[in-house]
Amino acid sequence: MAMNIIDWIAAILVIIGGLNWLLVGALDFNLVTAIFGAVPALVKVVYVIVGIAAIYMIYFLMKK
Repeated sequence: MAMNIIDWIAAILVIIGGLNWLLVGALDFNLVTAIFGAVPALVKVVYVIVGIAAIYMIYFLMKK
Protein backbone atom coordinates (compact mmCIF):
# COMPACT_ATOMS: atom_id res chain seq x y z
CA MET A 1 0.00 0.00 0.00
CA ALA A 2 1.40 3.38 -0.99
CA MET A 3 1.91 6.03 1.66
CA ASN A 4 0.18 9.37 1.21
CA ILE A 5 1.50 12.69 2.51
CA ILE A 6 -0.20 12.34 5.91
CA ASP A 7 1.38 8.89 6.34
CA TRP A 8 4.81 10.34 5.57
CA ILE A 9 4.37 13.28 7.94
CA ALA A 10 3.24 10.97 10.74
CA ALA A 11 6.17 8.62 10.13
CA ILE A 12 8.67 11.50 10.19
CA LEU A 13 7.17 12.89 13.41
CA VAL A 14 7.32 9.48 15.09
CA ILE A 15 10.95 9.07 14.04
CA ILE A 16 11.80 12.54 15.36
CA GLY A 17 10.03 11.69 18.63
CA GLY A 18 11.93 8.43 18.90
CA LEU A 19 15.25 10.13 18.28
CA ASN A 20 14.41 12.74 20.92
CA TRP A 21 13.74 9.96 23.44
CA LEU A 22 17.06 8.36 22.47
CA LEU A 23 18.81 11.64 23.26
CA VAL A 24 16.94 11.95 26.56
CA GLY A 25 17.80 8.41 27.61
CA ALA A 26 21.40 8.27 26.42
CA LEU A 27 22.60 11.83 26.92
CA ASP A 28 20.01 13.46 29.21
CA PHE A 29 19.43 16.04 26.44
CA ASN A 30 15.93 17.00 25.34
CA LEU A 31 16.11 18.42 21.82
CA VAL A 32 12.52 19.69 21.84
CA THR A 33 13.14 21.66 25.02
CA ALA A 34 16.45 22.91 23.65
CA ILE A 35 14.73 24.25 20.52
CA PHE A 36 11.40 25.44 21.94
CA GLY A 37 12.18 25.74 25.66
CA ALA A 38 11.64 29.50 25.75
CA VAL A 39 7.95 28.86 25.02
CA PRO A 40 6.73 26.03 27.28
CA ALA A 41 3.30 25.97 25.61
CA LEU A 42 4.98 25.29 22.26
CA VAL A 43 6.91 22.37 23.80
CA LYS A 44 3.60 20.84 24.90
CA VAL A 45 2.11 21.39 21.44
CA VAL A 46 5.07 19.60 19.83
CA TYR A 47 4.67 16.64 22.20
CA VAL A 48 0.94 16.45 21.52
CA ILE A 49 1.50 16.52 17.75
CA VAL A 50 4.11 13.75 17.99
CA GLY A 51 1.74 11.73 20.19
CA ILE A 52 -1.10 12.12 17.68
CA ALA A 53 1.29 11.03 14.94
CA ALA A 54 2.11 7.90 16.97
CA ILE A 55 -1.59 7.08 17.37
CA TYR A 56 -2.06 7.62 13.63
CA MET A 57 0.86 5.28 12.90
CA ILE A 58 -0.80 2.58 15.02
CA TYR A 59 -3.90 2.99 12.85
CA PHE A 60 -1.77 2.99 9.68
CA LEU A 61 -0.01 -0.24 10.64
CA MET A 62 -3.26 -1.95 11.66
CA LYS A 63 -5.04 -1.20 8.38
CA LYS A 64 -2.50 -3.19 6.35
